[in-house]
Amino acid sequence: MIKRELEKKLLQLASQFPAVSVTGPRQSGKTTLIRNLFPEKRYYSLEDPDIRLMAMNDPRHLLESSDSGYIFDEVQRVPSLFSYLQSAIDSSGKPGEFILSGSQSFLLSNKISQTLAGRVAVLKLLPLSMSELCSANLESQSLDSVLFTGGYPAIYDRGIDPADFFPSYIQTYVERDVRQLQNIRHLDEFIRFVRLCAGRIGQLLNVTSLASDCGVSVNTAKSWISMLEAGYILFRLRPHYKNFSKRLVKMPKLYFYDTGLACYLLNIDSVTQLENHYIRGSLFENMIITEFLKKRWNQGRESNLYFWRDNKGVELDCLIEKGIELVAVEIKSGKTIAVDFWKGIKYWQAISGASADNSYLIYAGNENLRQESGNILSWKKLKVLLDRI
Repeated sequence: MIKRELEKKLLQLASQFPAVSVTGPRQSGKTTLIRNLFPEKRYYSLEDPDIRLMAMNDPRHLLESSDSGYIFDEVQRVPSLFSYLQSAIDSSGKPGEFILSGSQSFLLSNKISQTLAGRVAVLKLLPLSMSELCSANLESQSLDSVLFTGGYPAIYDRGIDPADFFPSYIQTYVERDVRQLQNIRHLDEFIRFVRLCAGRIGQLLNVTSLASDCGVSVNTAKSWISMLEAGYILFRLRPHYKNFSKRLVKMPKLYFYDTGLACYLLNIDSVTQLENHYIRGSLFENMIITEFLKKRWNQGRESNLYFWRDNKGVELDCLIEKGIELVAVEIKSGKTIAVDFWKGIKYWQAISGASADNSYLIYAGNENLRQESGNILSWKKLKVLLDRI
């Protein structure tokens, strides 16, 4: 098992809260993590039809079957169980008695907010980060290989070719999660929509245009995007709200939680195809931003990431909010530093008064450097900035 950075926070919260939930994409390693950390607890997978039926028909019996605590996997499959969990938690109050996991954030969070507020700590586990791969001696020196492979643990643990893993992953996601959330009549239409989303990585999310290109209504497109977010397939990066006397865009930008999955959806079949692909720069930007997000979530914290763009199209790829500080980040996939790489950062510094110390240019080269306008970081040495956020 590859050691996960979330372990420390999960153990800490399990010693303080009666229940801890771990959500995240399918196959991100949730079950492996919690079963290895809590081997003494009775494990129930609510994907199992027999266990699910027992949880629906006789939940009190299920909650009286163990003295050492419980793990309920894919707990969102039985929403009615949450009310009984509330009663059991209030009766016992023992820390760490219940470990809950689920691959759908919408249903689980909704039920938690209704019945388990204040009783459960909420954590999120994404696919492997670059630092986790590095610690396991599984990191690649090839940027294109990292982008193409992604971070799903099964690819590394079992040596599965990404070209074999992702078709099955999408099929499983559609069959289990999509059909559970919505009754979609034409699944091929939905898959086409997901592929169109992948083609818009790093772009402003224009739902009307996306719906038109897919041939569905705007309301359908909005519903599908929400569902893809709930299943941890993609996420929206919000624009920063402080305008510095500038008119700002209000639309979010679109990113995927895993670049390997995005490559599959874009019909990129090999690392070689990616080398000169038009979307390579956007995938690199996507990877860096999700590394920031993984760092925050592995610490049990909420996202503090934004982008900044005014109505003239001048933008920063990422703004990291640290208290009253804003750290500006520009992300470029070139290996050679060009003068225009600094354009967004210099504009930002001029209007905000930000210092060079809080300005970073992340690129595909190998060296960390310091220039008058800010810090240059190699993608391989991202830890310098990750330790700050």
